[in-house]
Amino acid sequence: MVRARPMRADARRNHERLLKVAVEAFAEYGEGASLDDIAKRAGVGSGTLYRHFPTRHALLEAVYLDRVEAIAARADELAAGLPPGEALVEWLYELGAGLIEVRGLKALLGPAASDTGSPVGTACGDSVRSAAGRLVRAAQEEGTLRGDVEPVDILRLVHGVAAAAELADAECAYVRRYLMLWVEGVRPRAV
Repeated sequence: MVRARPMRADARRNHERLLKVAVEAFAEYGEGASLDDIAKRAGVGSGTLYRHFPTRHALLEAVYLDRVEAIAARADELAAGLPPGEALVEWLYELGAGLIEVRGLKALLGPAASDTGSPVGTACGDSVRSAAGRLVRAAQEEGTLRGDVEPVDILRLVHGVAAAAELADAECAYVRRYLMLWVEGVRPRAV
C-alpha cells in the first residue's frame, strides 16, 4: 500500500486559501468563475492551483463535497420519517432547490445524471446516485413509482426541473410546481 505524503505546511495553506477563494468565486460567478482569477485572489500562481486541483471539476468537487454528502444523507433522513414515495419527492425537491441555490452545484452533479461510466465526479456523483437508488427502489417496492424508472432517470429529470425553474424565476419558487408536474408521469398506471 502506497501512502500519500502529507502536505507541507505551505502547500496546506495554499490548498486552504484556494478552497476559500473558490467558494467565494463560485458563489459570485457560478461554475464558470475564472480559475486564473481564483489563483490570483488566493495569492498563488495558476500552476499551484492546477497541482492541487487538476481540473475545474476537481475544484468544484472539493468545494462542494460536504454539501453533496449532506444532500445524500438527507435522503436517508427523509426515508426514515416519510413513506417511500413522499421521501423520494421531498428529496428531489431539496436536490432541485440546491441545484439552483448553490451556484456551481448543477455543473458538479450533471455527470451524476450521466450513465456514461465516466470517472469524472465519482465522489459526488456516486454519493448522489447511491441515495437516489435507495429512494427509487423503496418507492418501487411501495408501489408508488413505476418499476421501469431508473435512478439516473430521476437525476436527469430533477436536473431538468432545476433548469426550467431557473429559467422561470432564477430562484426555487417553481421547483416544487415543476417537480409535481412530472411526478405524475412516473407513478404506476392503473391497470
